[in-house]
Amino acid sequence: MTEASRGVVVIGAGHGGASVVGFLRQYGYEGPITLVGDEPHLPYQRPPLSKAWLKGEADTDSTALRPAEYFATHKIDLRCGVTAGRIDPVAKTADLSDGTVFPYDFLVLATGSRAIVPPIPGIHLVGIHCLRSASDAEALKAELTAGKHIAIIGGGYIGLEVAASAIALGASATVIEREDRLLARSASPQIAAFFADFQRSHGIEVRLGTSVTEFIGQGGKITAVQLADGTKLDCDVALLGVGALPNMELAQDAGLACDRGILVDEDARTSDPSIFAIGDATVRPLSPYGQRVRLESVANAVEQAKQVASAIVGRPRPAPEVTWNWSDQFDLKFQVAGLPFDVASTVVRGDVAAGKFAIFHLNQDDLVQQVEAVNAPGEFMLGKKLIAARTPVSTEQLGDISVELKALLVPA
Repeated sequence: MTEASRGVVVIGAGHGGASVVGFLRQYGYEGPITLVGDEPHLPYQRPPLSKAWLKGEADTDSTALRPAEYFATHKIDLRCGVTAGRIDPVAKTADLSDGTVFPYDFLVLATGSRAIVPPIPGIHLVGIHCLRSASDAEALKAELTAGKHIAIIGGGYIGLEVAASAIALGASATVIEREDRLLARSASPQIAAFFADFQRSHGIEVRLGTSVTEFIGQGGKITAVQLADGTKLDCDVALLGVGALPNMELAQDAGLACDRGILVDEDARTSDPSIFAIGDATVRPLSPYGQRVRLESVANAVEQAKQVASAIVGRPRPAPEVTWNWSDQFDLKFQVAGLPFDVASTVVRGDVAAGKFAIFHLNQDDLVQQVEAVNAPGEFMLGKKLIAARTPVSTEQLGDISVELKALLVPA
């Protein structure tokens, strides 16, 4: 067992962890930095996993967030294929799986989340996949070939993106959602209905209001799924896309405050002043809603990375950003900004039938809380600005496409 000099240790080499170490050096931090990742690859972008990666258009090289030379040049000790087994907040040390004990001045938990694996009979059959990592994507890509049929359990964005990729590969897909609409936890009913029609128009079967009760196999390999409505659906491969759980066990074992995730403040600091946490694993305060939420997005992880780096080097806290996310399916780009808290009305701008529109969600004071934009980047950017501005908007003008977007930034 060896000891290294104190400095900043970052556990988790995803988008958030890689961003923290980059911002630290950018902001002038000169102490030792160690970045620990449990995968054997350089830190990489995860959004392409369900799209370009499955279609053979991306790999670890093309999705790398930084070249290997960056970490060496900036004196960042990158340890790939290593996990953290224990944190001692009193001694300020992190025990790593390679036998190293790292003392730290500051520790950053960027541990992310993991796929929910429901306890369904047959769940361990070969051919049932999750999609959270490059290795997951490689395994799914190997089976998702022309002529194959994939059963996708869960009608969230990952499932819909994989369905689109399957069609592009010459396979077929069925999306199975237990709720009565798609995207039940992440989009409005209007957007959910649009996506259901959109998926079906591209040859994807969408089954709502039913769930998988059993995975059926032969010779240890999946061959079908049994649905609660009595249907037996043949398939060659299946994807579990029913949500994710925060990886907060390290934090819990270290005695940090957790509630549906690791609790952090506006600086992404945990209940221990020397430990920060960012990304999918955290529950954070979110301006301007006055709520504490857990977000799963690249934008959230990067924003929190800026907060951490600023706090460590003593820079002013960055201005709050409007949370946002996106999804690409076929030729459709869906972008969403904000969250639908306290929504009293909605305004549609654009042509839903033509697949180019935005839905603005407003509170009782006509302040925009959220925008959902389909192939409407201008409206998406407008929505982000209106959410940040916290000034009332004219709902009549907002829905009138003859009114220029810039005119809508003038307070009503």
